[in-house]
Amino acid sequence: MIAYDKRKIDNGALIDQADTLYKGGFISKDQKKFIEKELPDLKSQSNILVRIGFFLLGCFLYLSICGVITLVGLSSERVFFEICCYIFAVIGFVGIELLAKQDYHNHGLDDAFILGALLNVGAAIAITTESYEIIIALFVSAASLFMFLRYLHVLSMLVFCFAVSAFLFFGMFEFGDIGKAILPFAAMIFAGIFYFITKKIIDRLAESHYYNGLLLANSFCLVLFYLSCNYLVVRELSAELLGEEVKPGTDIPFAFFFYAFTFVVPVFYLVKALKTKDRIMLWISFLAIAFSIYTIRFYHSVLPVEVALTLGGLVLFAIAYFSIKKLKEKESGLTFKPGRINHSDTLLNAEALVVASTFGIKPEVKPQASPMEFGDGGFSGGGSGGSF
Repeated sequence: MIAYDKRKIDNGALIDQADTLYKGGFISKDQKKFIEKELPDLKSQSNILVRIGFFLLGCFLYLSICGVITLVGLSSERVFFEICCYIFAVIGFVGIELLAKQDYHNHGLDDAFILGALLNVGAAIAITTESYEIIIALFVSAASLFMFLRYLHVLSMLVFCFAVSAFLFFGMFEFGDIGKAILPFAAMIFAGIFYFITKKIIDRLAESHYYNGLLLANSFCLVLFYLSCNYLVVRELSAELLGEEVKPGTDIPFAFFFYAFTFVVPVFYLVKALKTKDRIMLWISFLAIAFSIYTIRFYHSVLPVEVALTLGGLVLFAIAYFSIKKLKEKESGLTFKPGRINHSDTLLNAEALVVASTFGIKPEVKPQASPMEFGDGGFSGGGSGGSF
C-alpha cells in the first residue's frame, strides 16, 4: 500500500535519531555525516520555510498543467466545466504518484499535488451533486485516507478528521431539529469512540510509519470532545442552527451539564496528562482551560478586562514559580531539570558506544597511558633486562 521504499523510510527515522543524538552531544559531527552517508533516505525538507517555498513552486506547477488543459477544453464550454475538476484531480493523483516514485516525501512539491487533488475531488463532487454536503464529505474523507495510507501524508489525516466530522454533522442535520438538538452529544460520543480506537491502534502499531498521523487524529479527538459540549459552542450553535434566542433570565436546555463539562474536562485532561506524562494532552488541557475562562467571561463579565488580565497574570506567575520551586530538585518523573538528551555526561559515553557499535564507527577517545611500565625487568616485574 505504501508507495515508498520502507527501508528508506526506516533510514530516515534513524537519521532523525542520529540528528537528535548529535544535538544532545552524544555523537560528533563526523559521525552524524557518516550515518547520513551510509543510510539512503527519502527526499524530504525539515526546514519549514524551504518546504513552504517548494509547496508554492508545486502549486505553480500544478496550476500551470491545469491551465493548459483548461485552454484546450474551453471550446466544449458546459461539458468541460462539469468534468474539469475530475481531470484536475486525476492530475493530482498522477503527479503525486510520479513524485513518490522519485522518493519525494514531505518535501513541499508532494504537498501541493496531494492537497490539490483533495481540493479538486471535493469540487468535482460538489458540481456533480449540486453541493450535497454529506456526499462531498464522504468522498473527501475516503480520498484523504487513501493519501495518508499510501503516501504517509500527515496533513491528509487532518483533512480526513475534518471531513469525517463534517460527515457526522451534516448527517445529523438530515434528521431535522431533533438531529440538531442532539448534535453535541453525538459529537461527544463520536470523539470518545474515535479516540479510543486510535489509541488502541497506536498501542498495537507494529510499524511506526503511521504513528504521526494516528497521533494527530488522537489529538484531534481530544479537541473535538471538549468543543462538542463546551457551553459557548453549544449555545451559539443552538442560536445559529435552531434559531433559539436565549432571553434574559433563561438558559439553554441542560445548561448545568454544559457548564460542568466546560470546566471538568480540561481539569481531567490536565490530571491525566500529568499522570501519563503526555505532553500533547498537557498543552491541549492548557488551551482548554483558557477557552473555558473565556467562555465564562463571554457571558458573565465580573471584572474589567485590565483587572482580569492583571490578576490572571499574577495567578499564572504564582503557579509557575511554585511549580518550578517544587520540581527543580526532582530527578525522575515530572521535573524541571533538563532532559537527558541535553549534554548529559552520565549517558554520553554509553550512547556513543551504542552508536559506534551499531554503525561500526571507531571511537575517538584515546586510551590513557598506564602509570606502571612493563618490560625490561623493571621494578614491576621480571623481564629480559634482568634488573630487579
